[in-house]
Amino acid sequence: MKRTFSFGLFALALVSPLYSVAQEVGRPQYSIDMSYPYDYSSIPAYTDDHAAIYKHIDANLPAHVENLQRWLRQPSISAQDVGIDAMAQLLVDDFRAMGFQEAELVPTDGHPGVWGYLDSGAAKTLMVYMMYDVQPVNPDDWQSPPFAAELVDHATGKVIMARGATNQKGPQRAFLNALESIIAVEGKLPVNLMITAEGEEELGSPHYPQIVDKYEDRLRTADGVIFPMNMQSPAGDLNLFLGVKGIAYWELEARGGSWGGPVTSEIHGSYKAALDSPVWRLIQALALLTSPDGNTAMVPGFYDGIRGPTEEEQSLIAASLLNNDRTSALKEAFAIERWIDDAGPEQRAMELTYSPTLNIDGIYAGYTGEGVKTILPHVATAKMDSRLPVGIDPEEHMDKIRAYLDANGYSDIVMRRLSSYPAAQTSIQTPLVQAALGVSKKYAGTPSVNPRIAGSAPFYQFTQRLKLPMMPWGMGFGSGAHSPNEIMLIEPAEGSGAAGLADIEKAYVDFVYALSGE
Repeated sequence: MKRTFSFGLFALALVSPLYSVAQEVGRPQYSIDMSYPYDYSSIPAYTDDHAAIYKHIDANLPAHVENLQRWLRQPSISAQDVGIDAMAQLLVDDFRAMGFQEAELVPTDGHPGVWGYLDSGAAKTLMVYMMYDVQPVNPDDWQSPPFAAELVDHATGKVIMARGATNQKGPQRAFLNALESIIAVEGKLPVNLMITAEGEEELGSPHYPQIVDKYEDRLRTADGVIFPMNMQSPAGDLNLFLGVKGIAYWELEARGGSWGGPVTSEIHGSYKAALDSPVWRLIQALALLTSPDGNTAMVPGFYDGIRGPTEEEQSLIAASLLNNDRTSALKEAFAIERWIDDAGPEQRAMELTYSPTLNIDGIYAGYTGEGVKTILPHVATAKMDSRLPVGIDPEEHMDKIRAYLDANGYSDIVMRRLSSYPAAQTSIQTPLVQAALGVSKKYAGTPSVNPRIAGSAPFYQFTQRLKLPMMPWGMGFGSGAHSPNEIMLIEPAEGSGAAGLADIEKAYVDFVYALSGE
């Protein structure tokens, strides 16, 4: 089969036995081979029974709920530096209470990190990535106060409603609850444990590498990394992923200067007759970057370097498309009326996994309040991001955008680079993933596993830097991340397929034992 990329003025055809690409106007479009979907029957469900530990979880569930509430009632808004230091110290105190030999704050150039190490004398070591920060809130938008962490009734059952309930404090504290139960019953864990927690994930993790710096040699000895996460739908379906796209995030600013426009402040709008507008200049620069519909980047080399689907990734996508087209559910959930090009499930899955994006997150300039104020603004700003598949370096990506603006006469427009990191990927064949899939089958049946999601996280620190397999994983349902009325399911309603807190914790127990091989 031929793999063909067509990017604006040129096309390149390469021979590949794995997939084909057809392109007419710029965006690469991949055709997946559906003939060999991944065979999940080769992965046995986890069958060991840790009855005494399960019993301990059931008997102490009220206290475990209180642990979640204790974390959620401590604000930790990284963007506003609200409660950050107190939340970091709360983690340290909890690690020490659990018997960690090492538990300490880790200074960075931003918010502090947290390090924890528990030596159980085990053959294998699990690393856990945690984030303790949350998004800002507008309390008026919430059904229940965002840091009250109250138990409320929901269509799915009894839930905790709070900022951080599902993203990410709730599942992380549930994971620690499970570990505490193992220690209470067995005296020690079946694995050694390393935890690195950051307070800037919601800021793009600009200083997380500094936490890794301090413990890098030790972290490399781990057998894998888990990120505790609620990953079930309300019906109980489990949708897993083994990687993330990278991200580049920047601002473009047009300001009056030698090219024209007011320089130091806004002026009366009547002077537009004699002066250039920074707002129009920014708009023209932005329009230069894409096709008229905004869907295809016109920046030279924008799509260069994409690493297309491997044989393993093809098999995972094929199985996912056959068993569960999640993108159709997204259309309903987000009230979407039309996908780009009216794309079908296969094209949507491939675009979300393998195409880089060029997105405007926000534009602001001048007067946007009520009523009338006629001004000629002196500055206009756009916040932008690109989600980047495997193969695209984020700094080189932004270099190309900068060069394209310069080449077209927009060198005066300022580009401020705010955050960037590359994509990350883990193989389904690693023992870490196989252990998680075995436990998944025990609690939720055969999961859907995608190579990557369209979103971003700094997982490259594990997969590229530390050379460790890494995956987000966990039972349970949550919703409302970054939104009002964020929840995590605690007690499922009758007939619900998603796990409640007790089964979430039992699944984490099974996972650490499955990974240990005991």
